[in-house]
Amino acid sequence: MMSIKVQNISKSYKNLKAVDSVSFEVKKGELFGLIGPDGAGKTTLFRILTTLLIADEGSAAIMGFDVVRDYKSIRSAVGYMPGKFSLYQDLTVEENLTFFATLFGTTIAENYELIKDIYIQIEPFKNRRAGALSGGMKQKLALCCALIHAPKVLFLDEPTTGVDPISRKEFWEMLKRLQQQDITILVSTPYMDEASLCDRIALIQHGVVLKIDSPENIIKNYDKTIYDVATKNTHSLIHDLKNYPSQYSVYAFGEFVHYTDQENNFDRKELEKYLKDKNHTDIKIKQAQIAIEDVFMDL
Repeated sequence: MMSIKVQNISKSYKNLKAVDSVSFEVKKGELFGLIGPDGAGKTTLFRILTTLLIADEGSAAIMGFDVVRDYKSIRSAVGYMPGKFSLYQDLTVEENLTFFATLFGTTIAENYELIKDIYIQIEPFKNRRAGALSGGMKQKLALCCALIHAPKVLFLDEPTTGVDPISRKEFWEMLKRLQQQDITILVSTPYMDEASLCDRIALIQHGVVLKIDSPENIIKNYDKTIYDVATKNTHSLIHDLKNYPSQYSVYAFGEFVHYTDQENNFDRKELEKYLKDKNHTDIKIKQAQIAIEDVFMDL
């Protein structure tokens, strides 16, 4: 059974196409990731699916409800956590949660079991104003408010952007626990390393979906060999590798530069000689472990 079905959705702002003929489906209980950089169209797509924007073309349904015709039913059935913290900063933690529960005709007590694992981490600060919380605590409060009416589908727009690594890890652990309660989760993120935490992902850039599959299959089906290359001068290394006659792609990747040959006909000694002739020292070349980011860069 599909919780989300998107068919040829497009949306433009003036002459800029933010979303361009996007189609995908999300199964019930799935954790689906929309992976792409800022400006890729993720937020626009989320706003269309949560009935905050109307698409120029195409159609979409959430749990069988049309996003235009059945918007009231969708708003009761989904939870939405926008990328920017949008709760009332002058209200306390408990006041924010009570307010959102009241909007949906419920109470904190009625759905406490659903949010308990998250709320117990911020409950000691329930009388603190939301604006005075840390980034990680704001994130947990926003998630509680998105869940307080027990939604069947949860939309999380870049929930870990600007959050410390420990809070990021905790957040994804919370999502896995929510998934076990049969909640369908659609999460967007610019962090490629978070892609592996999803059941399936859609790689998106300039409003176009480049590929949809499980993270494992996307990596397994990548048909190129990538090499980690490092020397004393990374800036010059990138420049010189881009001028190497047989190069296919070159880009910085952590402490290394990721290099791919045009025909997968790589000659390590030939490349080492080329770099030495360019006055590079401490040359290191080894086969790299392929990551989602490598596939994204190639696409």
